[in-house]
Order: sequence, then C-alpha cells, then structure tokens
Amino acid sequence: MSSSVIGRCHFGVEAAGTKRTFAEDIKALRLITAIKTPYLPDGRFDLEAYDALVNLQIENGAEGVIVGGTTGEGQLMSWDEHIMLIGHTVNCFGGSIKVIGNTGSNSTREAIHATEQGFAVGMHAALHINPYYGKTSIEGMISHFESVLPMGPTIIYNVPSRTGQDIPPRVIQTLAESPNLAGVKECVGNDRVKQYTSNGLVVWSGNDDECHDSRWDHGAAGVISVTSNLVPGLMRELMFGGKNPALNSKVMPLVEWLFHEPNPIALNTALAQLGVVRPVFRLPYVPLTRAKREVFVKIVKEIGRENFIGERDVQVLDDDDFVLLGRY
Repeated sequence: MSSSVIGRCHFGVEAAGTKRTFAEDIKALRLITAIKTPYLPDGRFDLEAYDALVNLQIENGAEGVIVGGTTGEGQLMSWDEHIMLIGHTVNCFGGSIKVIGNTGSNSTREAIHATEQGFAVGMHAALHINPYYGKTSIEGMISHFESVLPMGPTIIYNVPSRTGQDIPPRVIQTLAESPNLAGVKECVGNDRVKQYTSNGLVVWSGNDDECHDSRWDHGAAGVISVTSNLVPGLMRELMFGGKNPALNSKVMPLVEWLFHEPNPIALNTALAQLGVVRPVFRLPYVPLTRAKREVFVKIVKEIGRENFIGERDVQVLDDDDFVLLGRY
C-alpha cells in the first residue's frame, strides 16, 4: 500500500474508518503492543515522539497497538486527551496497524461514552476492563460489558492484580454469545488461557513472561505486550517463529527488569535511556533508581543494542535529567 508521509505520520490510501473492522479481523492479530505515550516538558503529548514509536512498531512487525492503556497511561489522561490520541493514531496509522482504544472504565456511563467516541474517531476495536475499586457483582459485571459490546469489536481485559477482582470464566462464556467479542487479554495465567482456548475462545497473554508458552503450548493467539515497545522484532519472532525457548530465555532478563516495579515505571525509564522519548514523567510515576538504570544498560548490551528501538547509544541518565510533573 503506497502512502504519503508527512513527518513521521503516515496517511494511508485506505483511510482508517472507511472500511469496517469485524471481530474476526482482531482475532487474527498475534503481536499487539501496549504503546507508550511520551510527553513534552510541559506535560502535553509529544506527538512527534509518539508517531516515531508507532512507526517503529509497524516497521518491526507489530500488528496492533493499544492506545491509552495502562502502559500508555490512559489513567493519567483526560477523556479529551484520550480520544484525541486514539483519533490521531487512526488518522496517521490506521491503514497500517490495528488501533485498539482503551475506553474501559469502572463507570459504565463513562465506558459507554468513551467507547462511542472511540469508534466515532475510527478505532478498530475497544479494550474493556471490569469495574475496579468500586467492584460489582458477577451480574453487574456482565451488564457492564453488555452495555459496550454492541458498539464494535471488543477485547475484555482481565488483570485481577490491578482491579482487585477476577473476571471468572462464566462471565466470558456469557459474553462470548456476542459476535463482537474478539477475545480476552488474560493475566491470570496459562491454565486459564488453556481453559478458554480449549473451548474455542481467542486469548492473548497479558503476561510477557508467560507469552511464549501461552502461544505455543496453551493455544493463545498471541500477546498484548509491554516488552515489544523496546524489542518489537524479538517479540514478533517469539509469536510468529515457532517454539523458541532459547530466544525466550534471552529476553527474560529484560522482562523481569521491566516488571520489578509496577508498569510502566521501568518502560518509561528505559525509553528515556534509549533516547527515543524525553525523560518526562507524569506523577505518580517516577523513574527507577540509578542502580536499576545501570542494570538496564547492561541488559541492553547483553541482548544487543541492535535489537532495541532507536539509534542512540543507551545511557545511564542522572536523577536531574528527569522531569516530574504533578500539574500538566
């Protein structure tokens, strides 16, 4: 597909949103990156850096991006920012990669409104989490998801470590009656993955440390990955190249480093040290300690700088290099 290029933003011939996306199109995806949102020193989105990050995902074989997820810090965005970023991603890259907007909320009203807006600006699918903190009953959970499923292709996201509540299989089985359920991003583990895939449900591993085995031993379609922000080519090989325990072991020190503190703290630190984003953090996230920043440099050298995104040499940033913003 030919395209004109304005800066780093690709405007494809096939305008995103002009061709309807079905759940089956989403089910076919193997590597989906939960993309990072970079910032300018005043806290606004750094769209030039963002476009470069998305382009690197496309060039290295990612098939989809989650916009404004936990990794992309949707929880720190206003809804106006959130929908703008989804629309921007669709307009620039929707002809080259599937754009999945995180329009979930613990408020059903907000989830409905955000999902309507997300599909209106052309996103290909929605990512929805179960109501967190103000937890509901199983019946309430089903009603929440059934309020948004009719709008378009949907991935349900189960991450009890963040929500405080598991989405049990009987909820998913009920929701699977909808043709718009593309599948589940599952973080409970591979036993749950196998339970779903054995019954014909599409599942993406939400755990980078388990995704290789999820894909090749438990029937997962692929992974929705954080690590692929940094090494998209290696993560693509893990999802497309067949069983490869040696490669899986090679990336595991990076995966373990990324999740030593809650995501996206380490990822933000790593991207800044690779020189592909400014070292700007929206609070409450703060960079990793200098000792852990030094470990990252060693990991990059061990895995090979050529496997990571960006062209600058990896460096250890000083504490004073980072900008921490409470107001933006």
